[in-house]
Amino acid sequence: MSGVVSRWRLGAVSTLALLAGCTVGPNYQSPKLAVQPAYVETGPVTAAAAQQPDDWWRAFGDAELVRLIQIALAESPDIQTAASRVRQARLGIASAKAQLLPEVDAMGNASHIEFSKNAGISQLASLFGGSSGTGGSSASSGGIALPGSGITTYAVGFDASWEIDLFGGTRRKIESARDTAEAEEWSRRDAALSLIAEIASQYFQLRVLQAREVVIRAQIASQSSAAQISADKARTGLAPQSDVQTARSQLATVQASLDPVLIDQRIQIHALAVLVGRDPAALIDELAPARPLLAALPIVPPGLPSDLLRRRPDVRAAERQLAAATADIGVATADLYPKFNLTGTAELISTGLSNLISVNSKQLQGTAAVSFPLLDFGRIRSNIRSKREVAEQAWFNYQKVVLGALRDVEDALARIEGEQQHQVALRESVAEADYALAAAGGRYRVGLSDQTPVIQAQATQLSAQLALVVSEGMLRTDLVSLDKALGGGWQVLPSVSAKLDTQRPYIVPHQSERAKP
Repeated sequence: MSGVVSRWRLGAVSTLALLAGCTVGPNYQSPKLAVQPAYVETGPVTAAAAQQPDDWWRAFGDAELVRLIQIALAESPDIQTAASRVRQARLGIASAKAQLLPEVDAMGNASHIEFSKNAGISQLASLFGGSSGTGGSSASSGGIALPGSGITTYAVGFDASWEIDLFGGTRRKIESARDTAEAEEWSRRDAALSLIAEIASQYFQLRVLQAREVVIRAQIASQSSAAQISADKARTGLAPQSDVQTARSQLATVQASLDPVLIDQRIQIHALAVLVGRDPAALIDELAPARPLLAALPIVPPGLPSDLLRRRPDVRAAERQLAAATADIGVATADLYPKFNLTGTAELISTGLSNLISVNSKQLQGTAAVSFPLLDFGRIRSNIRSKREVAEQAWFNYQKVVLGALRDVEDALARIEGEQQHQVALRESVAEADYALAAAGGRYRVGLSDQTPVIQAQATQLSAQLALVVSEGMLRTDLVSLDKALGGGWQVLPSVSAKLDTQRPYIVPHQSERAKP
């Protein structure tokens, strides 16, 4: 008989061990998406075997841009907010892990009960030697309170409860929490990448505005000289007075075009300051002075489409969100299975404090409970199907993000190639405009023509020069878009501190928690 019992115990232990290793719900598998072996829009700036540098913005050769990005990564509210979300998600992991362990609470109480004189048992109590007074209260010996008297009880101890994770519901919660935290980390990196690209784009727009200012001021100087020549010729009778008025009118038109450019510069500086986490006026003195000419364009190697799935932080975040959604299916599935709970209480109870801490005051209680869902009218299964739909949506979102990432690269490559060809034509246009103005000016100075061709040539030259400046800025903005599309930049982001600074000024107590005066 003892052998049968031993085998039964062994079988029970083995079954529990197998159940403890069981985790319900689907196991996550990384998604596999077939991508093209190479980009279609290669463009003349690509190098198929090269890899985009992590700090790609340094390749533009602008120390001010590098400094602005360093400030933003350290001070931008967007980056700080994303870091806070990462810390919050990590706390979710700790909370989920805690559910695997017992919960233990310390307790203590003191209670006093006054028994009614008319409780109906006073006569029975008097048979055992008790008494009941009419004007006061009394108690019998041995800690038994009689009607009309009272009793005080003291208790201290611990109680513990533990839900055994036999079917892996809690382990799936931990898995989901980890995947969510990783998704938040990749979202933080994506926020950093977007911020870096936005700062670079806004910075080059500022540089374009400053370059336009230089062109306009040079044109103002040139047309001022031309107007002076017209005035000199008019005084000597070699040109009509109308030429002077026409030249001055053209000069005033060009001068009037300068003010909007200067205003746009100030607005652009304000935007950059806010992007990096500073007051709108904080960078005016630093960024307002004219800068040297833009450095040569860097070469941006796009690599291979398969590399994009590893480098793009938004793709990585979408993949982690899919993993978390898959784990949530297991969390919901665990509700179909029994739940096993162990509870226990260890107390010291006595009617007097003098003997409370003694072996005779010990009181122990233990309970093992199991609950099994029998009738929930489809609530649990509906929740499981709902979680599956969420995972399905996460899968579709992952596909969308990947396709969008591939499109971002292709679009940027196409724009770069087109803008480079456009810039070649613009440079030829500027050269032709310079030649035409020189020729028209020469004929006018020797009296072979009136001033009309000169005015037209000046307008054409200004238009061509401004178009080339805009193209220079557009090409750099397109390169920034390509760098962002390739997913570089998050590698240099500082790590997230595990500690929260409780001295930050925005962390204040609730109104009800503040001390009243």
